[in-house]
Amino acid sequence: MDKNNDWKKRLDIVYSTNPDYHYQAESDDAETQTLPKEKQMLRISLDKRNRKGKAVTLVTGFAGTDDDLQELGRLLKTKCGVGGSAKEGEIIVQGDHRQKVLEILQKEGYAKSRII
Repeated sequence: MDKNNDWKKRLDIVYSTNPDYHYQAESDDAETQTLPKEKQMLRISLDKRNRKGKAVTLVTGFAGTDDDLQELGRLLKTKCGVGGSAKEGEIIVQGDHRQKVLEILQKEGYAKSRII
């Protein structure tokens, strides 16, 4: 008996009458690749919603791994001298730093960055 034949992983699979059918599990190895800096389409905006009136600079559109997102977020927060967070493809920098964030991103090689 196959130890990797866990029925819980196949709950949504329909029964097959084919005797040669073997279930192929989705591989978790397909991690997203980070796009090169020149191809990233980053959008910089000011957001005040659901933040108790506080303004934050929001950088969206990052396509890549969480580690690369965290690294870019850390760079922006350090250069602006403020706090923030980076998760789910968004970087939040506390305060209105749109122009400064744009300049930093362009110096780092993110050519397609723009303020919306």
